[in-house]
Amino acid sequence: MRSTSTLSPSDPSRRAPTLQAMRVGQHVIAVVLVFVGAARAIAQDVPLLPVFAAVVAVLAWYVTGVLLAPRATTGQAWWLLGFAVVWAVAVAVSAEFVWVAFLLWLLAGHLLPWWPSVAFSLLVYAVVVLAPVAHHGTTGYANVFGPLIGGVFALGISHGYLKLLRDAREREHLVGSLTRAHRDMAELQEELASTQRHSGAIAERTRLARDIHDTLAQGLSSIRLLARAAGEQTDDRTAGRTFTQVEALARDSLADVRRIIAALAPAELEDDALAAALTRMLERLHTETGIDTDLHVDESIPMLPTNIEVAFLRTAQSALANVRLHADASRVVVSLVDVDDTVRLDILDDGRGFDVKNWNSTTTTGSSGYGLAFMRSRLRELGGGLEVESTPGDGTAVGAYLPLHDGFKEN
Repeated sequence: MRSTSTLSPSDPSRRAPTLQAMRVGQHVIAVVLVFVGAARAIAQDVPLLPVFAAVVAVLAWYVTGVLLAPRATTGQAWWLLGFAVVWAVAVAVSAEFVWVAFLLWLLAGHLLPWWPSVAFSLLVYAVVVLAPVAHHGTTGYANVFGPLIGGVFALGISHGYLKLLRDAREREHLVGSLTRAHRDMAELQEELASTQRHSGAIAERTRLARDIHDTLAQGLSSIRLLARAAGEQTDDRTAGRTFTQVEALARDSLADVRRIIAALAPAELEDDALAAALTRMLERLHTETGIDTDLHVDESIPMLPTNIEVAFLRTAQSALANVRLHADASRVVVSLVDVDDTVRLDILDDGRGFDVKNWNSTTTTGSSGYGLAFMRSRLRELGGGLEVESTPGDGTAVGAYLPLHDGFKEN
């Protein structure tokens, strides 16, 4: 069934030059056939007034269809049926108006499904064959076989026109899809590059902080303890004063080193609280998009290593970026829970969702889904994983989990 009128002057397919030319040709055919029928009727001494009324009625009905262009298939069918009735009245005035039958056959192929168009064309053909008999009492082979060939030819042209119309729409849809895919790919690549830069910077800063803590900080702490112990054991006042100065210098230097370590920690986690960082992210999402947000943090969550906090933070950033860009959600719920020896970060939204099976197949081939795929890769490097549950129209649930045990892999 067709739901878009081929008569509509606002049809997007008119942008195609070939289709535009065919549409103009259809209008020219309508005017020419009506005036040919009128001229032949006048030449056969048919009264001028009925001929003029028939011409006005046929053209007025056709122009009405062009201007109004009913969108529903049933509306098109009724308009075409009314056009056939007006044409039949014109044929009753003069058999020469059977020439307009060619236009009716064209329109039947445009506006009706295949079998209804054939049935309608046969009825029109019957009127064409019987009109000369009704007016003149006789007919000829030309009046029988000529319209038959013309009708078949007209139906063929109209269905070829519809094929061009469908091809034009498919091309337009394809171009639009490619444009959207290119834009989404650029956004994903930008997100991937940004995440990689953040990841590299965080990893390097974390490594430096850990190295400073394990070397300088530990060494200064040991110097401070040894100086205090030596100062308490010596009876030499000069040596005791020296040990006290050494202890003070070590204490001050240790404080400086700890400030350096704190400065090297990820900016989002500078207060050493993943929950606080998630709270700020959700508040920013609500402020910028209006999406309602909620955060649930398990009170039993232990002190997490920096690499785990960073991994969860980046996962939340990527997941919330997807919500912002693609989900069209009204609510997002984030949960951070402790389950046995595993910490989970769950992000649920009530957005449009997507086909997870299709995403799994496309990420396997590397064609799309880079944001979620990168999350999964990062978590797997730390011994964890990513679970994605979604149904088109029913929201999305993203669950990240990382283990906590003695053999946990440091990154």
